[in-house]
Amino acid sequence: MPISTPKPLSQAIRERRSTPSFDGEPMPSSDLRQILDAGLQAPSGYNMQPWRFIVVQQPDNLRKLRSASYNQAKVGEASCVIVACGDRDGWRTDLDEMLRLGREGGMAESYAAAAEKSVPAYLSGFDEEKMACWLNKQVMIAFTSMMLMAECLHYDTAVLEGFEQAKVTETLRLPLSYTPVALLAIGHLQGADKFYGGRFAMSRTVYGEEYGKPLR
Repeated sequence: MPISTPKPLSQAIRERRSTPSFDGEPMPSSDLRQILDAGLQAPSGYNMQPWRFIVVQQPDNLRKLRSASYNQAKVGEASCVIVACGDRDGWRTDLDEMLRLGREGGMAESYAAAAEKSVPAYLSGFDEEKMACWLNKQVMIAFTSMMLMAECLHYDTAVLEGFEQAKVTETLRLPLSYTPVALLAIGHLQGADKFYGGRFAMSRTVYGEEYGKPLR
């Protein structure tokens, strides 16, 4: 029976584990769209939204994706796998649409005119390494939003960084400008959940004002 009341975000963050195995039950399209929409609402640099998501649900296609992901069983077992990609050419193809949406939302014409010049001037100067770094940051913000929404909707998730980029590109017939960043497997847990690995204390990883000073 579906669970209608979502988990609070704070609970989803605390309880999330990287699911070792899924039961493979299909996911209602309404849930999938809610999860995707959470990602699409994420912020991005210049609001360029350079992410692209390939949703894989069909068993045959999940098996193909599994073979490109070091044969990880959970890829084939999940209700769906969302392949998150960055589009190196997104700023070229989407700038006009970004500005149109911005104007509809109240963007000042002076700001739009400035962005029309500054965005290409900035991003066209990126070399391959810098562009990959920029795309990864943007994509992972949206990716995390989707992961947490799935958890709030009582799904289990697994973040997968282990895959062969060239094979994923070939399997999904991705355009040359697309770079796979990470895979998000979503479904319901089958068997025992993963143990809780613990988290470092705040005193170990957080500083106040400058490095080495404790947060007060």
